Amino acid sequence: MTPTDKPVAVVTGASAGLGLALAHGLAERGWTLVIDGRRSDLLKAAADALAARTDVIALAGDVTDPRHREELAEVVDGLGRLDLLVNNASLLGPSPQPPLAEYPLDELRRVYEVDVVAPIAMVQQLLPALTKSGGTVIDISSDAAVEAYEGWGGYGSAKAALDHATAVLAAEHPALAVYAVDPGDLRTAMHQAAFPDEDISDRPEPASVVPAFLRLLDTRPASGRYKAADLSSEPVTA
Repeated sequence: MTPTDKPVAVVTGASAGLGLALAHGLAERGWTLVIDGRRSDLLKAAADALAARTDVIALAGDVTDPRHREELAEVVDGLGRLDLLVNNASLLGPSPQPPLAEYPLDELRRVYEVDVVAPIAMVQQLLPALTKSGGTVIDISSDAAVEAYEGWGGYGSAKAALDHATAVLAAEHPALAVYAVDPGDLRTAMHQAAFPDEDISDRPEPASVVPAFLRLLDTRPASGRYKAADLSSEPVTA
């Protein structure tokens, strides 16, 4: 693997939905991408589409797997830099979502492993490269982290924990830009699973919020929690 002079981003859960949309937004700017996802078929299709625009390395795997995280770090080491980590991979939990009094605890533990522990582990694994570049960490949050919605106790509380972990990371590493970003309701498979009997065709496509994320990278405001809707939606030029 040859070191690159182009900015490098690791985007987890990039085989579909918001992760894939963000990867395409970065690809248009010429970023080198390292992407992952649990379904190898979807990940290959995503990588093939992205490869028409930029250099992309795709590794199928689960972010809760230590060996998979090590493989991602080995790729980053080979590229010689890391400018951005997007912790996008998330797990909703059971669908339809149960009340907390009936939530299967083994599934709750799995939600926390994916939505809280894995992003922290990814940061731990990639922190040396991020520190060297003075890079950026973006943890994908949700309004369920701050609003008490019935049935969202598992996912919502996990995202609330991720929000706080993100804030602590920012306090501990002031040289980094560290953000928790709530993208809002989007037309994704996860959102459909949250509302299995509802037509979500009125929700915006994930690509609609990509300009907000690019604005965040360009302006690099103070570390903190942001809503995509509150960031400028004006297109950002490369």
